[in-house]
Amino acid sequence: MSEVEKFLTAREEEEIVKAIQEAERNTSGEIRVHIERTSGNSEPYQRAIAVFHELGMDRTELANGVIVYIAVEDRTFAIYGGKGINDVVPDDFWNSTKEVMASRFKDGHYKQGLVEGILKAGNQLKQHFPWQEDDINELPDEISKG
Repeated sequence: MSEVEKFLTAREEEEIVKAIQEAERNTSGEIRVHIERTSGNSEPYQRAIAVFHELGMDRTELANGVIVYIAVEDRTFAIYGGKGINDVVPDDFWNSTKEVMASRFKDGHYKQGLVEGILKAGNQLKQHFPWQEDDINELPDEISKG
């Protein structure tokens, strides 16, 4: 079993997907979690941007996608939001979200850190991109792995 497969249990993955669905319930925004072994020669933030585009997250109608990227063996992670959400959140929002997550990760509570970060991002998405009657879920909620 690879490090990526061992990072979260199947039940923890289910709980993260439920958090994504809860966070997206009241917004047109889209949240994805991507886990891979290593970011290779890339900085985690740059790799998050690349994965954001690989997953088609740059094609959401309102540019309001958010990716949480994790490189398991590197013990690093990054959060990247599309232009639409970046233009409206407070300047320190992504760093403060990362701090919440990092405090949980430091204690080995990866699922809890991801859930809290996802819900925090969802609250900002809901505030700036509230759900409309004709909204559709533009991207899958499942965790992607590389």
